[in-house]
Amino acid sequence: MSSDHAQPTGRPAAEAGPHAGAAGTAAGAEAPFLELLSRGAPAEAYERPVRDARAAGRPGAWIAALEHAKFLALRVRADLEGRRRREAELSALFETAHDLAGLRDLDAVLQAIVQRARSLLGTDVAYLTLHDPAREDTYMRVTEGSVAARFQQLRLGMGEGLGGLVAQTARPYVTDDYFKDARFQHTGTIDTGVSDEGLVAILGVPLMLGQHVIGVLFAADRRARVFEREQVALLGSFAALAAAALDSANLLTETRSALAELERANAIIRDGSAVIERASDVHDRLAQLVLRGGGVHDVAAAVSEVLDGTVEFTEAAAAPAEGLQASRAEGHAVRHGDGWIAAVAAGDELLGALVLRGHPALDPVDQRTLERAAMVTSLLLLARRSAAEAEQRVRGELLDDLLDARDRDPRLLHERASRLRADLDVPQVVLAARLDAPAADADHEADARRRLWSAASHLAATRHGLAAARDGGTVLLLPLGAGDSATELARRTARHLGTAVHEAVTVGASATVEELTARPDAVAAAYGEARRCLEALHLLGRTGDGAAADDFGFLGLLLAGDRDVTGFVARTIGRVVDYDERRGTDLVHTLDAYFASGMSPARTKDELHVHVNTVAQRLERVGRLLGDDWQTPARALEIQLALRLHRLSVPARH
Repeated sequence: MSSDHAQPTGRPAAEAGPHAGAAGTAAGAEAPFLELLSRGAPAEAYERPVRDARAAGRPGAWIAALEHAKFLALRVRADLEGRRRREAELSALFETAHDLAGLRDLDAVLQAIVQRARSLLGTDVAYLTLHDPAREDTYMRVTEGSVAARFQQLRLGMGEGLGGLVAQTARPYVTDDYFKDARFQHTGTIDTGVSDEGLVAILGVPLMLGQHVIGVLFAADRRARVFEREQVALLGSFAALAAAALDSANLLTETRSALAELERANAIIRDGSAVIERASDVHDRLAQLVLRGGGVHDVAAAVSEVLDGTVEFTEAAAAPAEGLQASRAEGHAVRHGDGWIAAVAAGDELLGALVLRGHPALDPVDQRTLERAAMVTSLLLLARRSAAEAEQRVRGELLDDLLDARDRDPRLLHERASRLRADLDVPQVVLAARLDAPAADADHEADARRRLWSAASHLAATRHGLAAARDGGTVLLLPLGAGDSATELARRTARHLGTAVHEAVTVGASATVEELTARPDAVAAAYGEARRCLEALHLLGRTGDGAAADDFGFLGLLLAGDRDVTGFVARTIGRVVDYDERRGTDLVHTLDAYFASGMSPARTKDELHVHVNTVAQRLERVGRLLGDDWQTPARALEIQLALRLHRLSVPARH
């Protein structure tokens, strides 16, 4: 008995009672697996203790205990791995959320989301597509791990490919083998891109903003693979963050746009305030200038100071025609060359222009300033014209009195002329001007005559003369300058008036008239002569020209009021007469015989009883005195008339 009782104390634990043996076996079997767990060994390492026990021939109970311990250890290992994975996922989501909170670059945030999704799911490729409302499809926005260019440029229509199906249904979709999956529509373009990338297993989840799909987030492998529910959920979480990032970016963009709009509005307000202030300053300056009685050149000087440039007023004829017409047509200042032009107009009448030079860049405020100055200039010109018209009427009344009231007191005429700054004591020329172009109607004709009278009155005022409307045209009394002639004055006046009224103006001039206050009737006689010259120009078709009686040769005797026979003879053959008187020759008699013989030298020598060579020498001398054209029909006719008048006047001189 005693030996039986003592035996258990010396037996191995494996041979003890059933409870004690089970406990000892479990404790011994768990030890190697605890060590593996502590080392974080791979799953396949947990087979080694069982394999070694079998190889050592350990009892079945021991092997069973090892299997049970392995099962428990692997489950613990799986739990630990799951916790570590969830911790990594949560950490990645937290980091992504942190990136989203400090969003500065949308592309960088989306790239980080795709990179982390690929890393946590352990896929070969991850990518994100976004919806394009304009084209009603989705396009590739971000890729990670992609190597195929065609894949990176794919666009998926609604319902096309796995991504198109996700975008259309707003649900996640996963395929173990893309090319064998018939649930979605395959297209050549998409399949080619997926094939270039070598993808097989693909998981796609929608990016949602409210109820709307704005894109799809993908994870894909180049081998067959089953994606677990946890991985689908994880990718969905990243998709939610991507959608939030896009929403935040859109809000940020809208905020920035709103701020930009606000800044632009503030800038407009500031500019508007500056415009008002500058406009007020310009208005004050121009108003003060007008009140002080300033002229158009004062306006130009003031605007030059405001615009920091050179502004000049020019007459319409002197301004660049193209720029002037463009400004008049548009009603605004226009750029011309390296400057600007603003037309100065009153209704349909063009008065001139303000020309800004050397200032090609002009902002709208300065442009309006130039336009306002042009308007003020036109008002000043109109005011000056009103005053001038009043003065013109007075000038016209004085000229009317000189033409009609021949019994006026010369002293009173002289005083009236002095008040108008017209000097009647200097030599004067009377000019008759008329528009010869046919008028379209009575109104047009009246307007044309008014413009002619206005232009003639302005010319008379600037030349210290007089002007009046008369006989359907205009009559002017202008002083004749030293070295000037009535012909030149008539031609200049025709050009000036024609330019002013934009029509051809014909002008006839009288001979010089002197001592008008002492001989007031001389003005009427000179006006008759000027009108006859005007009619002669009209009959000869010389519209738009100017001439005096002297320009018509012997016809001038008929046109001139004083029939200046002596002057005509002197102008025509005076050099021959003077030559005979100085040299004692008889060239005048030779000319008489030459014309009487039908301009035949042979018959002339018989008439004069000289040799034919003598006739030739005398005619050569006449040619040198009168000019080479003296034998042309027109000159010959005038010379014969002058010879006839000379013969008639000789007895009177004796």
